Amino acid sequence: MRADRLVSLTLLLQTRPKMTAGELARELQVSERTIHRDLDALSGAGVPVYATRGAAGGVSLLEGWRTQLTGFTRAELHALAAVTAPGALDDLGLTSALRSGLMKLAAALPALQQPALEYARQRLHVDASSWFAEREAVPHLATLRDAVWQDRRVSLSYRDFEGKVSRKVVDPYALVIKADRWYLVASTGEATPRVYRGSRVDGARLRPETFTRPERFDLPSFWKDWCARFAEKRAQYEVTLRLTSEGLEALRKVRPPAEGARLDAAPLAPDGSKTVVVDFERESIALSQLCDIGRGFEVLAPDALRSRLTQLAEGILETHGGRASSKGRIRKA
Repeated sequence: MRADRLVSLTLLLQTRPKMTAGELARELQVSERTIHRDLDALSGAGVPVYATRGAAGGVSLLEGWRTQLTGFTRAELHALAAVTAPGALDDLGLTSALRSGLMKLAAALPALQQPALEYARQRLHVDASSWFAEREAVPHLATLRDAVWQDRRVSLSYRDFEGKVSRKVVDPYALVIKADRWYLVASTGEATPRVYRGSRVDGARLRPETFTRPERFDLPSFWKDWCARFAEKRAQYEVTLRLTSEGLEALRKVRPPAEGARLDAAPLAPDGSKTVVVDFERESIALSQLCDIGRGFEVLAPDALRSRLTQLAEGILETHGGRASSKGRIRKA
């Protein structure tokens, strides 16, 4: 286990110019004390690693030094075989580059490991595409990509959730794709970068001036923190439902699995029903998911949603009530 960690530590220092002991510890999921012991071990083994103190200090390898490690573990070969070309690379025009890069990497493997890679490739395939959901159009993605790669400022025209359009000049730090949706991480001069949804960018123009990225900005850490903050402050639309056992099971199928424990904990009424409060985020989502359920529930609040469901049901009955189905006429309950 320690040997694998020492290899990972060496490769981390080789791919990143300078990292602090704390950053290495978080990356490898060990304590800083363990990192210092591992660094001593690497130095004793002849790896030219050194540390500098101060605010801009950190751990580095001697400039120009590279390891000649070529071996892969079996698990690493399996992971390599599962790498595909997701839609994100299609959007960026990098699909062919990924394929050629993987071919070069596979060709560089030792001869004894070549069969293991093909063995895994024929037994594991990852398809990241969804069945029915359409990918959002991001017409200015190419411009945003060039700006991110070149550290160029961008004049941005952006449409918010309410449809209001604003114009601003931003420093584009990065592009992120989450669940087939593109996001731009950019700064407008404030202390914390902002996140813009790619499909709402109505216009993007490269500016001649460049910008300097903050040295301490780390994209994975920023994105993780931003997602946590977004989940806490996202829009809420709470609906109080009375559910039969049938309705409860139907609700589970349209709601995130994480809500299961809370639904189970709701007290059971004498008639066998449960009353629960569900956050649907928006009225349109509540309406859609409750229509999917169809029966076994009653909306107790808010009144506006109850009225919309009633009007919808009456309209459907008015249109279809005179027609017979194979199971008899549709009638009001």
